Amino acid sequence: MKIYTPVDAARKAGNKYLGVLVAAKFARYLNEFPRDHLDTGDEKLTTTALESLTFGGLEYKMIRRRRPEA
Repeated sequence: MKIYTPVDAARKAGNKYLGVLVAAKFARYLNEFPRDHLDTGDEKLTTTALESLTFGGLEYKMIRRRRPEA
């Protein structure tokens, strides 16, 4: 079993919080696909997402939300 820590994710994302957030969003995205179409082997989706982020195979863009005007 491969172990990826938030520190590993922070090296690519800038900080631990953002790294874990990006990996979690990507894992939820992977979860939408049927299992037979994914090439993850026996790895869990969170491990696959953290591995993709850690090794630079995952590109993301930050979009700031606009607050609704009251």
